[in-house]
Amino acid sequence: MDDLGVAVVIEDDADVRNLLEGVLSQAGFEVHTASDGRDGVEVVRAKHANVVTLDIGLPDIDGFEVLRRIRNFSDAYVVMLTGRTEEPDLLSALNAGADDYIAKPFRPRELRARVAAMMRRPRHEIQQQVPQEWASATLPPAPLANTGVLHHNGLVLDHRTRSVAIHGEQLGLTRSEFDLLHVLLRGGGAVCTRSDLVKAVRGDLYEEDAYISEADERAVEVHIGNLRRKLKEDPAAPRWLQTVRGVGYRLAPKRPDQR
Repeated sequence: MDDLGVAVVIEDDADVRNLLEGVLSQAGFEVHTASDGRDGVEVVRAKHANVVTLDIGLPDIDGFEVLRRIRNFSDAYVVMLTGRTEEPDLLSALNAGADDYIAKPFRPRELRARVAAMMRRPRHEIQQQVPQEWASATLPPAPLANTGVLHHNGLVLDHRTRSVAIHGEQLGLTRSEFDLLHVLLRGGGAVCTRSDLVKAVRGDLYEEDAYISEADERAVEVHIGNLRRKLKEDPAAPRWLQTVRGVGYRLAPKRPDQR
């Protein structure tokens, strides 16, 4: 069994906590649990967690505050569990530093795929391998992770350094924002559905039967909104990202006066 490091489960519901502990233990994690937010923060700190599952609705302090405290000292991968899928909640989770989220009730297979996708994403401090038994739940990211530099209307994206600049000015993008922009740039103007973009963010772009929820698609809309804000897009004349109503998004046409 692979040794994937330490996972911490912060969950007040005993049944859900036991389920999460079992799934992560079987995968090869050393698992520790906490039933409230304050204890969870201390367990993450003391055990140097690599992965954290975090319930939003905790009895003492909510999951958003727990996540903010964890981010003060830890770069652990964090997946939030929530029964609420409204956009403000998703936006709060993503802005607070969550890597992903799962709406309750969830399937163990979905949890495995989400954690595996998170662990494939770049981390400066954490370099872990995806467990072999998760290979059927999610596919390697090689088709997406090609090297090279992409240009479009003054924007330069370098996948090798995971950097984005506009006319030489570097942008600070999250992992999900970078992955979305990369997929749209590679599409060259083809329409990407919200489901396509969900799979790209989750790292299972080429898995045909991946489950996509309404909450997943809302999260993509949140990411796109944040990305547009950072790009300083003009809604009336977008330079990079166009909305295709009822379908998804595509790259805006190339302007003849810009590379």
